[in-house]
Amino acid sequence: MQAAFLTRHGGPEVIEVGELPRPQMGSQDVLVRIRFAALNHLDLWVREGLPHLKLTYPHILGGDASGTVEMVGKEVTTIKPGDEVLVHPGLSCRACSACLSGWESLCPQYRILGEHLSGTNAEYVCVPYCNVFPKPPMISFEEAAAIPLVFTTAWQMLVKRAKVKPGDLVLIHGAGSGVSSAAIQIAALYGAEIVVTSSQDQKLAEAKRLGAHHTINYRNQDFLAEVKKIAKRGVDIVIDHVGKDFWEKNIRVLKWGGCLVTCGATSGAVTETDLRHLFFSPIESSRFNHGIEGRLPGDFESSCAG
Repeated sequence: MQAAFLTRHGGPEVIEVGELPRPQMGSQDVLVRIRFAALNHLDLWVREGLPHLKLTYPHILGGDASGTVEMVGKEVTTIKPGDEVLVHPGLSCRACSACLSGWESLCPQYRILGEHLSGTNAEYVCVPYCNVFPKPPMISFEEAAAIPLVFTTAWQMLVKRAKVKPGDLVLIHGAGSGVSSAAIQIAALYGAEIVVTSSQDQKLAEAKRLGAHHTINYRNQDFLAEVKKIAKRGVDIVIDHVGKDFWEKNIRVLKWGGCLVTCGATSGAVTETDLRHLFFSPIESSRFNHGIEGRLPGDFESSCAG
């Protein structure tokens, strides 16, 4: 099959296109002929190299995809060739306590397509049958391919962890990103009041179209000061993947009982925290897997006020 793959880390020039063997199937697997594959920031990080990640080359990038089922394993009865599907990129053992309790991303064997094993930038991908879902008929293959990674991450952050509810004030950074675009729509679905930040007015306008109520251009506005104008007591939930540049203000913008959930650190992973903001708020630190986009054992991954 044709595939885009790596044999080393580096810039865009390290991506090669050529023939690789078609994936081997197991009895509970599904082979999907890919129509569209999405590009996530995770793909850039994997291409450039991550400290914790050891790849087996050649390595195919890509976590998201949509397509049609080509073949199914002999034990698969719920899916048939020709079905239009989207691919969920998180693979787990499906048998441990984490999987059985609905927290597959905490499974010791948890892996992500395109990161820990070869992914979707190819003609075919092979995944367990439980990792494919019917493509909604009202959306295109192109739209379907953009859903899994970011919406799964945003859903876990907002719904499973932060317990978003109607009337919550939710601050979402980086309005133009995939996770943030998904988070805006999920927060709107739950009836939350949404504040978004971005450095570009065009992205803020799109965030409004998706359901945001308030927009802040952090290039010329202090988001902490602007949020305080909207709600003097602060916000209920902060959704962040910016990291270092916003970390201290994120903690200060939370109301008592608020929740900060993070899934990335694009501006830097190492930051300082004024502990007085934690014990005077008070904020209770807790651990959880920050989403489907990956995890580093031992990292501080979230903090929730209680």
